[in-house]
Amino acid sequence: MTKYAYHEGAIRPISEAHISVTCTTFHYGIGCFGGLRAFWSDRDKQLYLFRPSDHYKRLLNSAKFLMSDIGKTNAELVDLTVELLRKEEWKENVYIRPIIYKDDGVFRVQLHDSTDKLAIFSHPVGAYIKGDGALRVGFSTWRRVDDNAIPARGKISGTYINSALAKTEAVLNGFQEALVLNQDGHVSEASAANLFVVRDGVVITPPITDNVLEGITRKTIIEFAREDMGLEVVERSIDRSELYLVDEAFFCGTGVGVAAIGSIDHRLIGDGSTGPIAAKMLAHYQNVVTGGVPKYKSWLTPVY
Repeated sequence: MTKYAYHEGAIRPISEAHISVTCTTFHYGIGCFGGLRAFWSDRDKQLYLFRPSDHYKRLLNSAKFLMSDIGKTNAELVDLTVELLRKEEWKENVYIRPIIYKDDGVFRVQLHDSTDKLAIFSHPVGAYIKGDGALRVGFSTWRRVDDNAIPARGKISGTYINSALAKTEAVLNGFQEALVLNQDGHVSEASAANLFVVRDGVVITPPITDNVLEGITRKTIIEFAREDMGLEVVERSIDRSELYLVDEAFFCGTGVGVAAIGSIDHRLIGDGSTGPIAAKMLAHYQNVVTGGVPKYKSWLTPVY
């Protein structure tokens, strides 16, 4: 159970970490957030924070969209997160949520001349998507937000109503996750995860310019595929109908990790089970994030 949060300039009991009902971000979604993971290694008896500098770089970039300035550097944010995790004394996998929000009251629908604040907390995390085996996925009728409306490449708080609409529609229609098309009709991503497919031995993923989040796990998977598995990786637009023809498909993200897709719109992908590349990718990812691959130890920040 979460005991502490960084709030109003200090680490304090989470029971004291409150915002007012008049908070600007509460009303208008004018905020941005990050999602980091720390993984417990039984082998090393260590909690490893995965690629925190990359995550905080993205958070600070998201803040630029909102003209937000919290007066902290990337390194300071990493140190603060480590301090918070140590105080919690976690010895299990956890999710960390930093959020930058605006707190000037109900009647400030603007970005400039604002009071920017930071909060961070963590909590234990299990499976992001319920169910075992490869996922049942369906296309949503909702389109992905467009860059000229809300920048999808960052984690802007208000953007996630778009994700919630897609995810709830998919689940109520009997699927476990949604796929969303962009305004041009190309495949963008899931409700809150990036997409990869495999066709004829080539790994393909939509480009950032198709209104895709600049995912840290996405970058990780691309490097694994190219550098460790010797696979060709292509970033290009993908048509909806092409997905029905691929050999494998899988999601990736901080929350979901690596999760294979078994069917899309009731059409089997491969034989409907986890494909060989997705299975290998998942095993490699889990080994890396728990400190089992020396090559990638620089991505890990030990908490203890």
